Amino acid sequence: MSYREDLARIHKGLLASAEVFHDFTPGEVEVLIKEGGDPVTGADRKVNDLLLRLLPRPGEGWLSEETVDSSERENKQRVW
Repeated sequence: MSYREDLARIHKGLLASAEVFHDFTPGEVEVLIKEGGDPVTGADRKVNDLLLRLLPRPGEGWLSEETVDSSERENKQRVW
């Protein structure tokens, strides 16, 4: 995969994430506390799910605050 294709995927992810945020009003987003005491919002989770669908390709891994980690990613050449 070329850098140009990588950048196109990232660009698509950024534009799509911006659209997700339009559904949320700043200052009025419900904040929940995750196990461990960290805050999380519906916006956090929606953007995480979106980027998880858009960025990794077969053979690539994912690591995110909003996704349960898997040691499977350690065997991947690329981790988003």
